[in-house]
Amino acid sequence: MSACGLAPLPADGTAFERFAADVRAGLGGPGRKSLPPMHLYDALGSALFEAITRLPEYGVWRAERRVLERHANDIAACCQADTVIELGSGSATKTRLLLEASLRRHPVSYVAVDVSPSALEGTRATLRDLDGLAVTLVEADYLSGLERALQARGNAGRVLVLFLGSSLGNYAAGEASRWLGAIRRSLRSGDGLLVGVDLDKPARRLLSAYADPLGVTAAFNLNLLARMNRELGADFDPSSFRHVARFDPRTRDVEMHLRSLRAQQVHFARLGLSVALRAGETIHTESSHKYRTEELDALAAGAGFRPAGHWRDDAWPFLEALYTA
Repeated sequence: MSACGLAPLPADGTAFERFAADVRAGLGGPGRKSLPPMHLYDALGSALFEAITRLPEYGVWRAERRVLERHANDIAACCQADTVIELGSGSATKTRLLLEASLRRHPVSYVAVDVSPSALEGTRATLRDLDGLAVTLVEADYLSGLERALQARGNAGRVLVLFLGSSLGNYAAGEASRWLGAIRRSLRSGDGLLVGVDLDKPARRLLSAYADPLGVTAAFNLNLLARMNRELGADFDPSSFRHVARFDPRTRDVEMHLRSLRAQQVHFARLGLSVALRAGETIHTESSHKYRTEELDALAAGAGFRPAGHWRDDAWPFLEALYTA
């Protein structure tokens, strides 16, 4: 029987405190202004991202779905997981393919970890009718959510951690290495990690996915300003900013920024904080690194994982890689 009627576990700490601390650290200092991409995903941001995944220019979502449509049975057979823990579940539309393949083998428990309550509600709706799937929803950031999920594991069998959607690309190289190491230290021998990464491709093709002609990605990025106004008492004027996407061929990173069109002072009433922005200065909101297969394998190996399988889409080069602890 499906257990999707369970309420989400309470958030680990408060979203306000986390948001406020990141704004102080990212905007209040003297260096480059930046904010973690997790804060793009309030209810509206999550809905806008779902719309982005349907855009013809954004090939990432469809490429990963094609991989899972073709190879979910093979991946499930390799993993033989009793519990699947997904970091950043979103709507779980693609994940459902892997869970269906796993359920054809035996009953499975699924734990969805996401910072967005609306994304968790989408997960619940997507998986509601899957019999034999026990579902737990955890509102938390990735590592604290993983720790809470594993604490509830007890002596249960094999665990598979999912990190899909090329989310690993949001981390700089050193951060990705440390993050993979933290996951490995949390797992037991025989557990698995399935990572989906967007692969390197021509800059023009990449940039079209992050600056679509309909402006959906721009709205997604600019919504962060509206969120700060609403939740932190800021007085951003979104019309005085522009969404910018650019590609650095040296690092193979696509970066998203919010560029200030004029010199301005922004006040945060709830934080007692004022932030000065020069004309042309940007707030860095997201990076998306484009991997090469050997690069990902080396990162995983450095964290203590062993390769267990690669599945690739070539229409929009994308890699699903399985590693074992």
